[in-house]
Amino acid sequence: MFSKRKMSDCIENCSDNMERAARAIAEANAIVVGIGAGMSASAGMSYSGERFEKYFSDFAEKYQITDMYSGGFYPFPTLEEFWAWWSRQVYINRYDMGATKPYINLLKLLEGKNFFVITTNVDHQLQLAGIDRQRLYYTQGDYGLWQCSVPCHRKNYDNESVIREMVRKQKNMRVPSELIPYCPNCGAPMMMNLRVDGRFVEDEGWHTAQNRYGKFIAENINKKIVFLELGVGKNTPGIIQYPFMRMTLKNELATYIPVNFVEYEIPQQIEGRTIRLTGDIGEVVEDLLIRENRYKNIKVDGCHSDSNENTLE
Repeated sequence: MFSKRKMSDCIENCSDNMERAARAIAEANAIVVGIGAGMSASAGMSYSGERFEKYFSDFAEKYQITDMYSGGFYPFPTLEEFWAWWSRQVYINRYDMGATKPYINLLKLLEGKNFFVITTNVDHQLQLAGIDRQRLYYTQGDYGLWQCSVPCHRKNYDNESVIREMVRKQKNMRVPSELIPYCPNCGAPMMMNLRVDGRFVEDEGWHTAQNRYGKFIAENINKKIVFLELGVGKNTPGIIQYPFMRMTLKNELATYIPVNFVEYEIPQQIEGRTIRLTGDIGEVVEDLLIRENRYKNIKVDGCHSDSNENTLE
């Protein structure tokens, strides 16, 4: 067990890190936010456990699928079953969800700031919360899009109307055959626009978002910049985590703020400019919002002094 002394030190250090992070965000010339699956999990969008059982108990019983993530890779024997699964997964994670509190608070935290968001999530939560798409780079696809499974051309298609119809009309874990989508160009079956293999279609919109992200980085990389990382795991560290660390290393004015349930190793070269925040991501974002607003108010009132590290305490 922790001693009272160690527990007290931990609470004090965590609070101090929150204050440092809020100040860094408030004073930054630019903020780059990287969002992973942990952010949506904090918003209640779990892919396993009770939520999975609520929506997929029939699939779990018949196919021994244990969670939504692994179910996405299951080799269903027919397209009718394949689209029964996927229409249900897309519907509950994309079309039957409103904006959730962690994302709403994040947008409040970023309001009025010079920021850009890069995400590996595909659930559309950022757009639902009201983010300007000009400030968003969605690297791994979107539940709201599908593509040719070959693919014979580099274009994606909105799927909402057909997905909703599939959900309404599916029976016994099968959709009607007439609802199965086929490529309008070559006739091959369509598939979700998700980066699961080399067939992922990076269409014009994807490349436009990538270019906007690159331009934002180029314009701000040498400024007082914060790299705020929310719920990024170890599945795809090369997309957000490692680039954030490298860019922090190259800029002495940069601050790296990783937020997650667990701590992971930070390169020694950037430890001094890293502010670790652990715990529920939604709660951390809400706390940052409160502290950052208070810090801004203190500065406006003329009470802030850079030499006083305990101004907010």
